[in-house]
Amino acid sequence: MSGDAVATSAPEEQLDVERIIAEHDEERPARRLSGRVALVVTVVCAVVSVFVLYVVFFPLARGTQYYLVLFLAAILPLTFVSYRPRPKPPSGSDGDRPDNPGVLDWALAVLSLAVTLYPLLDFDGFLERRQVPTTLDLVAGLLLTLLVLEACRRTTGWWLPAICLAFFAYAYYGGYLPADWSLAHVGFNIDEIVPQLYMGTSGFFGTPLNVAATYIVLFTIYGAVLDMSGAGKFFIDLSFAAFQGRKGRQSPNAPGRTVTLAGFLLGTVSGSGTATAVSLGSVSWPILRRAGYGREQGGGVLAAAGIGAILSPPTLGAAAFIIAELLRTSYLTVLVYAIVPTLLYYVGIILAIEIDARRHGARPVDIPAGSARKLLSRFGYHFASLFLIVAFMAADIPPFRAVVYATILQFLFSFLDPAHRMGPRRLLEALAAGTRSVLAVAAVCAAAGIIVAVVTLTGLGLNLAGIIIDAAQVVGDHPTLVLVLTAVFAAVAVAVLGLAVPVTASFIIASVIITPALVELGVSRPEAYMFVFYYAVLSEVSPPTALAAVAAAAITGGNPIRTMWATWRYALPAFLAPFAFVLTDNGSALLAQGPLPGILAATGVSVLAVAALAAATGGWIVGPANAPERVLTFAAALLLLYLEPLTAGIGGALICVAVVLHLLRRRLRGRPDAPVPDTQGSTT
Repeated sequence: MSGDAVATSAPEEQLDVERIIAEHDEERPARRLSGRVALVVTVVCAVVSVFVLYVVFFPLARGTQYYLVLFLAAILPLTFVSYRPRPKPPSGSDGDRPDNPGVLDWALAVLSLAVTLYPLLDFDGFLERRQVPTTLDLVAGLLLTLLVLEACRRTTGWWLPAICLAFFAYAYYGGYLPADWSLAHVGFNIDEIVPQLYMGTSGFFGTPLNVAATYIVLFTIYGAVLDMSGAGKFFIDLSFAAFQGRKGRQSPNAPGRTVTLAGFLLGTVSGSGTATAVSLGSVSWPILRRAGYGREQGGGVLAAAGIGAILSPPTLGAAAFIIAELLRTSYLTVLVYAIVPTLLYYVGIILAIEIDARRHGARPVDIPAGSARKLLSRFGYHFASLFLIVAFMAADIPPFRAVVYATILQFLFSFLDPAHRMGPRRLLEALAAGTRSVLAVAAVCAAAGIIVAVVTLTGLGLNLAGIIIDAAQVVGDHPTLVLVLTAVFAAVAVAVLGLAVPVTASFIIASVIITPALVELGVSRPEAYMFVFYYAVLSEVSPPTALAAVAAAAITGGNPIRTMWATWRYALPAFLAPFAFVLTDNGSALLAQGPLPGILAATGVSVLAVAALAAATGGWIVGPANAPERVLTFAAALLLLYLEPLTAGIGGALICVAVVLHLLRRRLRGRPDAPVPDTQGSTT
């Protein structure tokens, strides 16, 4: 970029970064292809990207389902070629050695191509036979079911396929349950279940895969072009330059702020929490270490900032596109819904990181970051395509076209920087990277179609909604109490589900099972979906399976479990914020619904609540807070998040009491607070 920019890692370190991302990120291929196989896969992936871009402007005459069949026929074989049967190389092998597919992988790729293209032999007849499928239809459908589950297992592990199989078994054996059970249904045979999955529009070729094929893949292509044109490096350089002091000397709190801002900006490129944490860590971990951050503490900062990538507009996580489809609204509307929740998340982690920096005595460091003004004047054009997406959507241009226009603009911008000029080879690599990045998401979406189809076929969603509400009514039947307990049950269920499956999958499952319970209690569908979305994202920082934290620990060399807990603590103030969406009618203001004064008031109260939570969990107000002060701020946060005038007033009063007591105690104490040493014997 420029001579003033922050130095990037050496090529060897970059290679390690790619390996760590491949091992820990569920949205990146884990295999390292080489030779002709790598070339062929790159070309095929690029062709798929071109095909997807072509369909944006020239839709296929046969309709959406026809396109989805072609899309899955391209994606599924590539998944078997790009992912190992096992998540890591065999014991004793070199993890950096190329790992090309074997005979079994090629056989599964060919078989998946055959069964996905089978409907196209007589597409109209295939659709008409849904009620009376042939034996060949059933065989092809069962094979595709197994292949989708295997692709999902390779990309995300065993949990999601196991859940899908449980739903399949429920559809088949549910008729044997006692008739008086809430979950009982009439029961369905294989010749009724398979057509629902394979031949209808609520299974493999339903809304989840449609979102992956029409929205997500376009944004992954855009992200790849954005990154290869130099935007990712510019965002990191700008973040470091923004918080430097005179002569490049930062304040002690600046490194944490820098990482948080860089995580937000990089999220627009990757849309992946793990990839953002690792890419950010490869550059910023040495600086955090020099500032005095311990390995686990630094890993927690990186992971917490990285997870914000899933919340960063305009390329929110895949679940946000599904929300737009479920609500039959524009993606721009979902972006508006996400503005305040994103603000609350970043306020929470920034305050938590600031508190830790003060509490543990972080040190100032010298960073040769150059001038933020010079960076903006030279490379600020990288922001243009991001703004263009929002501007086009505001002008009622469909988001899939808006992102294509932004991709073209960003490609042209690459020629303004000789170091990142996208010639034919780099363009080919960017197009290929866009398709490769969507492989795991598409596999998850196709597998989630099994769950959606079974819920539609059996009516399971409404039955489970009734069970959740009945469980809440065991404690009491007051409407407010029932709603609070239902929200708590929903939050716990989504968080636990997210421990086993990726964000996209946990959102899809929860949206068809948990959301109906909230809606039945009077919560609007946008509020219910955003509640589930928020907790699905936060499950990524919840131990014991927080992948971003594990990947960050691989960068810092810290203990993965302790890094998970550090990440969870940084994000903890954000965990209670979603309750504000659903507990009262005023919660809709946090989704930018209603008059502007109400939106601003609700946002201000919620920010104050998150600040109180940060003080309670971090144990810091102006200095270290004692137990009574932390209890007062925690109680204040809970009352503020209820978003009613009375509770907000009481919450505000409790904060005042806590602050007054804190200041009086410090004045009587009359001595400065010393940094807290870490367990390694040095100030962290």
